[in-house]
Amino acid sequence: MAIVKMKGLRLVAMRRDREDLLRDLQHTGAVQVEQPDASREDSVRQGLCQPDPAGLAQAQEQLSALERASAVLKSRVPVKTGLLTARPVVSQKAFFDPAQYDAALRAAQEINDAERDAKAAQAQRGKLLSQKASLAPWLSLDLPLDYDPKGELRVQLGTLPAALPLAQAEGGLQAVSDLAQLTQVSEDRELRYCVFSSHRDVLEEVSEALRGLNWNRVSFREWTGTALENDKRIDRELQALEAEEHKSQTRVEAQAKAREAISQAMDRAALDVQRELAKTNLLDTESAFWLEGWFPAKQEEQLKQVLGRYACAWESWEPSQEEYPSVPVQLENGKLVRTLNMVTDMYSLPAYGSVDPNPLMAPFFILFYGMMMADMGYGLLMMLASWVVVKKTKPNGATMRYMMPLLGLCGISTFIWGALTAGFFGDFIPQLLGILNHTSSDAYANYPWPALFSPLDDALAVLMGSLALGVLQIFTGMAVSMVKQIKRGETMAALCSEGAWFLVFILAGAGFATGQVQACLIAVLVVLVLTQGYGKKGIMGKIMGIFGSLYNNITGYFSDIMSYSRLMALMLAGAVVAQVFNKLGAITGNVVSFVIIAMIGNALNFALNLLGCFVHDMRLQCLEFFGRFYEDGGKPFRPMNITTKFVDIEK
Repeated sequence: MAIVKMKGLRLVAMRRDREDLLRDLQHTGAVQVEQPDASREDSVRQGLCQPDPAGLAQAQEQLSALERASAVLKSRVPVKTGLLTARPVVSQKAFFDPAQYDAALRAAQEINDAERDAKAAQAQRGKLLSQKASLAPWLSLDLPLDYDPKGELRVQLGTLPAALPLAQAEGGLQAVSDLAQLTQVSEDRELRYCVFSSHRDVLEEVSEALRGLNWNRVSFREWTGTALENDKRIDRELQALEAEEHKSQTRVEAQAKAREAISQAMDRAALDVQRELAKTNLLDTESAFWLEGWFPAKQEEQLKQVLGRYACAWESWEPSQEEYPSVPVQLENGKLVRTLNMVTDMYSLPAYGSVDPNPLMAPFFILFYGMMMADMGYGLLMMLASWVVVKKTKPNGATMRYMMPLLGLCGISTFIWGALTAGFFGDFIPQLLGILNHTSSDAYANYPWPALFSPLDDALAVLMGSLALGVLQIFTGMAVSMVKQIKRGETMAALCSEGAWFLVFILAGAGFATGQVQACLIAVLVVLVLTQGYGKKGIMGKIMGIFGSLYNNITGYFSDIMSYSRLMALMLAGAVVAQVFNKLGAITGNVVSFVIIAMIGNALNFALNLLGCFVHDMRLQCLEFFGRFYEDGGKPFRPMNITTKFVDIEK
C-alpha cells in the first residue's frame, strides 16, 4: 500500500521488430518510454537519430478524421442515449481487427467528404442568397444589367436616400441641365433605387450634382440580362444546391450504421497516436533502435517474457537517490484507499521515494466528510448515486473511477453521522409527524429515533470533538514526519522537533487533567529549552532558535487545530439550513406543500454541502495534514497501455 517501486529500462533491438515490440509493450501497459539522457555521451549513442515522425502525423490525421466524422454524425444524425448508458463491450480480436479499422476509416472519409460537399453548397447558397437580395429592388426594371448604350446616351443605376423626396432630386438635376432624367424603380425604408440617364456632354456636371444629393452608383459587373432573368437563374441554382445538400445528408445518414465502428476506431487510433508519440523518444540507426524508460519492478518477469521473443539486448536497474526526481510515480492501494487517488492527483503526486499519503488520509477524509454532512437522507442519496453510476456506466476514466466510489464511502460516513444526530433531511420526519398529528410543540417529542447529540443543542461538545479529531490527525502527521527523519538517520532532529512537541502536548494535557498545571508548565519549559535550540550555533543562536520555535510552533499548532472547527461549523450550517426549509414547509400545515418546500430546500442544501464539504475536507488534508510530512512533486507514471474512451475491451 504505497508508491510502486520502479526500475529503469535500457534496450537495443532490431528496427525490423520495432513496431511489433512496441505493440507488445503497449499491451503489457508496463513501460513508460523516456527521452534518452542527452547529457550522457556513450559511444553506443554516437550516430543515433530520432525516427521519422511520418507515422505520428498519419496516426494523428486518422484520429482527427474519425473525430470529425463522429462530430458530423452527432450533429446530423443524432441518437438518444441514456444518461447512464454503459459503453459497449468488444472482444480484443474485433478491436484490433485491421479490416474493421480500415472499414471505419473509409466510412469516416465518406462522411467527411459528404460534409465538405455540404459546407461548400451552403457557402455557395449564402453567396447566391446575397446576390438575390441585391437584385430584389431591380426586379421591375426591364433593362439588362449590362446595358451599355452607344452614341450620346449614358445610363447609370444607383440609390438615393429615402428621406430625400424624388421631386427634389429631379429638380436638382433640372437646375443643372434638362438633358438628364431620374427614374425611380423601387424604394424601401432607407433607399430609393433609381435609373439615371443623361446626354454625354452634360454627364460630368449632372454627376457632380447627384453626388451632392448622396447618389451611390450600383454596378452589376459581369452580369447579363435583366434583374428578373438573373433572379430566376439564381432560383434554379438554389434548387440545385438544395438537392446537393439533401444528397450530402443522405450520404451521411447512409453511414450512420458505422457510428459504433467509428467510436471504436477512435479508441484504436488514439492508441496508435500514443505509440507513435512514444516512438519519438527512441533513437535509431540504420538497422537498430535504442529505447529507455521506466517500469514497475513487480512486472519485470512479465517484461522479460515479452522481450524474450525478440532479438534484443536489455538491462534494468534500480534508480539511485540522484535519479529520484526523474522517476515516475504510480500509487498502488486497496479498494478503500485507492479512491483517494483523486484527491492526491488534484493536489500533487508524492515524490518518488517518499510516503504515499492515501492510506493515512483515507480514514480522516471519509470521517470528516461524513461529519460535516451528517444526515441519513443525504448519505442514502450519495450511496445510491454512487452505486447506480458504478453499476450502470462502469467508469474507467481517472476521475470518475475514483470519484464515484469515494462518493459512496463518504455517503456511508454521512449516514452514520446522521444516525448519531437523528438527522434525515434535517428534521423532516419530526415536522411531518407534527403536521399529521396536528401538534406544533416540540417536533422531536414523539420521534422514535433517539439522537446521541444534536449539532444545535450540543454545539460546544461538537466543537470540542472537532478539535480533538484535528489534534489526532495532526499527531498522525507528526508521527509520520518523525519516522521519516529517523529512517534518514536524523534521530536527534526528529526527537527535538516533533518528538519534543509531542511531549509538550502530553504534559499540557496531563497538567489540565491532574490539576498540576504549574509543575507541568515547568516541565514543558525545560523540554523546550533543551530541544528547540538543536542545530543552532552559539549561545545567541540557540536562544533565538528557542524563541523563534516557540512563536512559530505555538501559533502554527494553534491555528492548525482551530482550522478543524470548520467540521462543527459545516455540520451546524447544514442542519440549520435543512431545518429552516422544513419549518417553512411546516408552517403551511399541508402535507403536500410541506413536502414540496422541504424537498426543494433540502435539494439546494444537499448540492451546496456536497461541494462545500469536499472543498473544506480537501483544505484540511492539503494544508493542515500534508504540511507535516508530505513531499510533493512526483511525475505521474504514464506507460504505453490499452486505455479506451468509447468502448470496453473484454479481458
